[in-house]
Amino acid sequence: MINEGEVDVVRVLIVGVGTRGDVAPYTGLGVRLREAGHEVAVACHQPYADLVTTAGLEHRDIPGDLFPLLPAGKGGARVSPAAKLALFAEYGRQVSGGIVRAAAAGTDVLLLNVAASAGYHVAEAMGVPSMGVHLQPVEPTGDFPPVMSVVRRSLGRWGNRTAARLAFALPSPAHAGSAKELRAALGLPPIGSREAYRRREAACWPVLHGFSPSVLPRPADWRAGLEVTGYWWPVRPAGWRPDPRLRDFLDSGPPPVFVGFGSQAGPRADHYTDLALHALRLAGLRGVLQTGVPGTLNDDVLGVADVPHEWLFPRMAAVAHHCGSGTTGAGLRAGVPAVGLPALADQPLWASRLAALGVGPAAVPFRRLSPERLAAALRAAVSEPSYARRAAELSERIRVEDGGAAVVAAVNSLA
Repeated sequence: MINEGEVDVVRVLIVGVGTRGDVAPYTGLGVRLREAGHEVAVACHQPYADLVTTAGLEHRDIPGDLFPLLPAGKGGARVSPAAKLALFAEYGRQVSGGIVRAAAAGTDVLLLNVAASAGYHVAEAMGVPSMGVHLQPVEPTGDFPPVMSVVRRSLGRWGNRTAARLAFALPSPAHAGSAKELRAALGLPPIGSREAYRRREAACWPVLHGFSPSVLPRPADWRAGLEVTGYWWPVRPAGWRPDPRLRDFLDSGPPPVFVGFGSQAGPRADHYTDLALHALRLAGLRGVLQTGVPGTLNDDVLGVADVPHEWLFPRMAAVAHHCGSGTTGAGLRAGVPAVGLPALADQPLWASRLAALGVGPAAVPFRRLSPERLAAALRAAVSEPSYARRAAELSERIRVEDGGAAVVAAVNSLA
């Protein structure tokens, strides 16, 4: 810690392991901590370094890339279970080593996302405080099944809690080796996943969750130290301006709908582009399609690369997306109807919340996606007045929440 007058300047390291959506929200959180007087670095994979540096924050590199390990990143190629485990184990070793090096560059407090669990061991070895800053509610609860597992249906309250506890306590075949190697390298006694989880629970290790309690209320059966703060919004890149083609397209007709598949489309992006074009044609709607390559796809559809959701979504008639936590929040803040297209991990949970909150029709699971199903969902989203009304009401509540305040207070308390 650095003392400046009566203010303790804390060196905060936020670790965001994963893909783009696992990093972007921490740029806004980092800026908030910097504005509170702290020094902030964000550790993430190199492809997302620009998100960090354009927000005026320090980037520290974590080697590895999760995207090739996702189903969409394999291009449909079959990988044997043994080969898959080997790939994940190597990724786990890369991440663990990267967190060690990032922390060694100077930190007083470690803030860890869900996938950065190795940072818990690093904090123990360094003797610095740590806490979770999670975008997904992975802690055990009876309210819903474990969000990062393959379980999709509720197992009942007891079953949901038990399944989530097992996910924490049982060693992961892919990561158990890297955790064991990490603790040995750090000079720490070996402990298993069950013991690590027990220690966290006994200490009421704090975890703050960056989503809105208006979207998913804090489960009543969570222990003390698990809190829901409100969203942490990504920073719009300094100097960003919309492509003139996008402005012209928006001005040339009625509000379009947004369709984006996130990382799910992967190497089959052309296939899903064609599917979305077909669906928009069937629905008779104009569309903005996030293909990654900007340009006119036809008279009624424009392809875009990365466009800040806070600017784009309020200009849409509805948004259809993969239901990552941040994208879901951006759509709800915009106050427009939503169609969920979930594939894996926490996406089905957020998609189910959209329908339960009345801001859109039932989700279309990514594995069942077809032009006809997508067209029907888009038509419903833009034609049913209750979806727009409910989305506007929810937006008003989300906009007044201050998700960063609780994290700033927690960092000050830890320091």
